[in-house]
Amino acid sequence: MDRRHWCWTPFWKLVNQLFFDDAFVVESKESNQGLLDALADIDMKEDDKYYIAFDYVVDNQDIRNKYRMLKSIADKAEGKIIILDMICFEYLILVFDKLVAWTGTGKTDKIKIREEVLAAVEDHRINLSKIDDEKTLQYIAGFKRYSTERVMKSLVGEFTQNEKWSVKGVLMGECWYKDCCVSEHPDNLRCGKPEVEDGSEKMRMLMQSEEVHKIISIIIG
Repeated sequence: MDRRHWCWTPFWKLVNQLFFDDAFVVESKESNQGLLDALADIDMKEDDKYYIAFDYVVDNQDIRNKYRMLKSIADKAEGKIIILDMICFEYLILVFDKLVAWTGTGKTDKIKIREEVLAAVEDHRINLSKIDDEKTLQYIAGFKRYSTERVMKSLVGEFTQNEKWSVKGVLMGECWYKDCCVSEHPDNLRCGKPEVEDGSEKMRMLMQSEEVHKIISIIIG
């Protein structure tokens, strides 16, 4: 049986558990440089395959440089290293069509900014020339060191402030994968009402969203 290795976040561990019966070894290398260092030292076995989840945005020069190095390593690996085509993990959450309803956010201004930003995404970046909304442009202008990834992370944070829907830290918020959605602080943090309460079904709906499904289909082959 092939040994497969998959690098990235607690999100991928949930995917591995729920959809692949823990068939993969999921590892995080903490940083892009850590990933490159690990690949440089790897002892690749004949039947091994490595699926790499790499945040790639073209408006960050450091990421572009490291992606070129990763691509060079993958090109020499004779198909054993597969780079998953993605912008960043936060983009997968931000583009999920149930995000607003499930998290119960009341931030109408951020809902509008989300719509504008997502409509302007192309070729692994936010194309600012496609945004006409003044408030969205002001929001983006507020970043001291602008990049597509920073905007994505900030916006996702706006929608997932409720700890039960968090996508930061060691674990995803339990509302993503458990059979309930009950906030410990209902007076302070909103919590939406998903149309399904089963935790596995919620994760399946996230996995079946267009952007996530494109990545999963690469792994399934």
